[in-house]
Amino acid sequence: MPELVETKFCDIDRPFVLQGGAVLPGLRIAYETWGTLRADGSNAILLYHALSGSHHAAGLNPSIPGVEHLWQPEMHDGWWEEMIGPGKALDTNEFFIICANYLGGCYGTTGPSSISPETGKPWGSSFPHISAADQVQASALLLDALGIDVLHAVVGPSVGGLLALTFATIHPQRVKRVASIAAGFKTTVLNRLILFEQILAIENDPNFNGGDYYDGQPPLYGLALARMISHKTFVHLDAIERRARQDIIQDNDTLSWYKVRDQFQSYMLHQGKKFVRRFDANTYLRIIDMWSRYDAVSEGNASSPRELLDRAAAAGQRWLVFSIDSDFCFYPEEQADLTLHLERADIDATQITVHSDKGHDSFLLEPHLYTPHLSWLMKS
Repeated sequence: MPELVETKFCDIDRPFVLQGGAVLPGLRIAYETWGTLRADGSNAILLYHALSGSHHAAGLNPSIPGVEHLWQPEMHDGWWEEMIGPGKALDTNEFFIICANYLGGCYGTTGPSSISPETGKPWGSSFPHISAADQVQASALLLDALGIDVLHAVVGPSVGGLLALTFATIHPQRVKRVASIAAGFKTTVLNRLILFEQILAIENDPNFNGGDYYDGQPPLYGLALARMISHKTFVHLDAIERRARQDIIQDNDTLSWYKVRDQFQSYMLHQGKKFVRRFDANTYLRIIDMWSRYDAVSEGNASSPRELLDRAAAAGQRWLVFSIDSDFCFYPEEQADLTLHLERADIDATQITVHSDKGHDSFLLEPHLYTPHLSWLMKS
């Protein structure tokens, strides 16, 4: 039985200036922790979650105040349960692990569905664009509030890997080790196009109303379609074939003229409909917009990859880069590019290629392939 955990909240009661110039009057950051923080704060590990994940990475959390309608039963168990705990890759006997819900999120951190103090209504369309640098600065404020000056490590899978890279280059003196899992250095043209398709799916839902839908029907159709577009990049097609049930679910509420023809279409429709019960469309837009625009150089306000990574080199950071050979979301070439930049800056970097038939989601499904290497990095 997983250990019960609860979401904590860090309130920043002062203006937060975003990279794009917008100002939030304050922040609430939802987060969870595991393990015990040493008096000197030297054993802290910051974990960033993936696109549609949450701060609930391990244990059992049956409810989060204020987001009960989205906190579906599938969310109650932590998404990295097999990686966090005594004797595991992120060993709670030795380390204090922190994971926070993203700025713009829908699981307790200030986001579009939060109440604006100026209007008394949800932010909706007025909630600003968010950058990776903004996410990192919010994380830094949380660390300050917890009394943590220097991290033992920062770890991030998928989109979280982009944030781990940005934290390590914006605050190089605040972290010693970096683990980037199935991520990259700059969002590719292919991913930008796939993300744009998802943006269009949500924008064109008649219920979207520019993002001001909280007093009416949410854009469930658009969000479901966006999830279906993305899901096929997270899961290897062979795995989809294995997962798809043979019986076909026909949904007359979603489709009128067309009839679902096979178990694969039925599977994808099911994934889309399941997702909309646990996520907010405005949050989804903010995070994929952040991902689409991601370039480590510009996020770090540098002129070149070398200038950016010289900061990490000067801080003596050690890096571990994971690549998944069947990844259709962050292709292995992206990790090779990241590793090349690290090596050119003379950073101590090791790249591990995981051989898997699970695709991008391997980091969620196959903890045994990552544990030995992460344990080595944490204890080296």
